[in-house]
Amino acid sequence: MKIREIATGLQFPEGPIAMDDGSVVLVEIARGTLSRVTPDGRIHVIAELGGGPNGAAIGPDGAVYVCNNGGFRWHTESDGCHRPIGQADDYSGGRIERVDLATGRFERLYESVEGQALKGPNDIVFDAHGGFYFTDLGKVRAAEMDRGGVFYAQPNGSGASVIARPVMTPNGIALSPDGNTLYYAETEGARVWAFDITAPGVVRKDGWPSPHGGRMVAASPGGHYQRFDSMAVDALGNVCVATLIHGGISVVSPDGSLTSHVPLPDRFTTNICFGGRGMTTAYVTLSGSGRLIAIDDWPVPGLRLNHEA
Repeated sequence: MKIREIATGLQFPEGPIAMDDGSVVLVEIARGTLSRVTPDGRIHVIAELGGGPNGAAIGPDGAVYVCNNGGFRWHTESDGCHRPIGQADDYSGGRIERVDLATGRFERLYESVEGQALKGPNDIVFDAHGGFYFTDLGKVRAAEMDRGGVFYAQPNGSGASVIARPVMTPNGIALSPDGNTLYYAETEGARVWAFDITAPGVVRKDGWPSPHGGRMVAASPGGHYQRFDSMAVDALGNVCVATLIHGGISVVSPDGSLTSHVPLPDRFTTNICFGGRGMTTAYVTLSGSGRLIAIDDWPVPGLRLNHEA
């Protein structure tokens, strides 16, 4: 695969969205912004959100919905890798925000679900009905950590409900091509979990020993030291998971029986989305080095997301 570098100098990019004009809208977590990267690599700030804008997705109204984790502390390694190391000293609370792409105006939709405050919302995916699923990774401090959860919410702020809580470090989230399976990636265990959806925002749950009712699809495939971040699904239903430490994209078949790994030159490969003609271009955020890259010949076309042009 040939890597094409689109932009450098991004401040821990994540949450890429391939737009129909060839640009990529993404967040810069360390900068606290929602930004747009043009095909020639220019970076334009759409909105200064503060905190830690993380996952992002286009909603049915054309706005961008952002999971804001409230902010990280940061550390730069001797090789230049810039990475988060825990909750920010000026942590501003977890929330879901809606951003108007035309004006940059934004509003907070959710700061809690069923009476419990959001800690570190991370990633988001819309279903065909207009609602969205999102993860809350939790927050890590020096001697303790908050567990997170998986949720379903309405884009007008009218209500959100718990799919599963508490959950250990839920990160990327995605839907199968038929919309009947909800996937999420567990960061610390490098595991992919799935729930069968029975109605919008309702899932079937397995009993013990599942820790939360989900079924495990894959666990740390390949035997390498790794952690899972965000994900996208291709047209065949394979789950493409951005993989930390063992940097690259791990591709997991829907039943977990087949796995492969696409190595990339950044230990903090954090997210992937698909776009371009035929959905065969993979856009990937290499966050430790602050880059957005494209791979134009991805072997399986990506799944076109709900509500995206």
